[in-house]
Amino acid sequence: MNLVIVITRNGRGTGLKQESRWSVRTSNTILGQADGGGIHPEIARRWAYVPGMMLMAIARTGEYYNEDAYIAFMKRHMDLFVQENGLIRGYRIEEYNLDQINQGKNLFGLISKYREPRYEEAAHTLAAQLIGQPRTTDGGFWHKKVYPFQMWLDGLYMSSPFLAQYARTYGRSDLFDEAAHQLLLVERRTRDRGTGLLYHGWDEAKEQVWADPDTGRSPHFWSRALGWYAMALVDSLEHFPIDHPKRGTMIGIFERLSRALGRYQEEESGLWFQVLDQGFREGNYLETSGSSMFIYALAKGVRLRYLEEPSRSVAERAYEGLIERFVEADDAGAHLHSICHGAGLSDDRNGSYDYYIGEKIVSDAQIGVAPFLLASLEMEKLREK
Repeated sequence: MNLVIVITRNGRGTGLKQESRWSVRTSNTILGQADGGGIHPEIARRWAYVPGMMLMAIARTGEYYNEDAYIAFMKRHMDLFVQENGLIRGYRIEEYNLDQINQGKNLFGLISKYREPRYEEAAHTLAAQLIGQPRTTDGGFWHKKVYPFQMWLDGLYMSSPFLAQYARTYGRSDLFDEAAHQLLLVERRTRDRGTGLLYHGWDEAKEQVWADPDTGRSPHFWSRALGWYAMALVDSLEHFPIDHPKRGTMIGIFERLSRALGRYQEEESGLWFQVLDQGFREGNYLETSGSSMFIYALAKGVRLRYLEEPSRSVAERAYEGLIERFVEADDAGAHLHSICHGAGLSDDRNGSYDYYIGEKIVSDAQIGVAPFLLASLEMEKLREK
């Protein structure tokens, strides 16, 4: 694939090759993996949170650099699932699975650009799921119906930014309140006072094998889980009205979290470990999906002036370390290494240190590539501001 395309939008990058833009290079890599009809087999496989994040990252890059092909790529894949009557192929509201909300974030751009009723109907259905989502006794969303009384940091990213954007789009002020409640509640339930970091999950019932019998918290700080939460904060805040009574509190906990992340940034590389507070303990490693999420959240937080300037140096140092150590390019495109393939909490995923370091480490998985694309775009925006 030829990656040499001159950018001319608003003078942004005029005369520069897009090889200098990792967001564009990565987007071109994903588009280059599509078949003759422009369909990417992995993204087209099912309605799910990882394909949804990848489509969103590519579409945002297209919007910023005026690349219509990127936006068309997102629409083409969304149209595989959103039917003419607004029903979503492969989605069932009765699962009450927060992961299934994430791909719906792409609907708002489609609603604004194309004005097709089916996109609005799909958005209303996903909002209805969240309104009826099973809850803990203090109103926290269960991560899934099959995970009763459990809140996971992952679920805040899947649901809260969607809820906030839906609230802004349709004038539902009550849903701003809901999004804020979810974000503040999970932080209160999972935050460790000593480190300032957040545990991966919380079980109100304290009956899961991974739950502390006194606090209900899982036992470790997994980088990608906290990355989901950091992104949830900044992406939700972007839609909140300036006079919302919880906006300042949300920005405050974001600032507090950013300082904690700065304390656990590995000194030489600027990156973060798979298990955040365990350093170079045997088996631990610098993990790139969580690190990319932190870079994204910090860079966007600084750009939108939610965070103070010290967070910029944390993001800059981390991004430079990420590119230097774990990113490369060849004739097939851009590549990202040191990605945790997947992790969760259940009877056979007990949240122990050995569990987190024992999960498969892979290259080029979209669970890492999509956050890297988002981080790259935010760093480009910040540097060009």
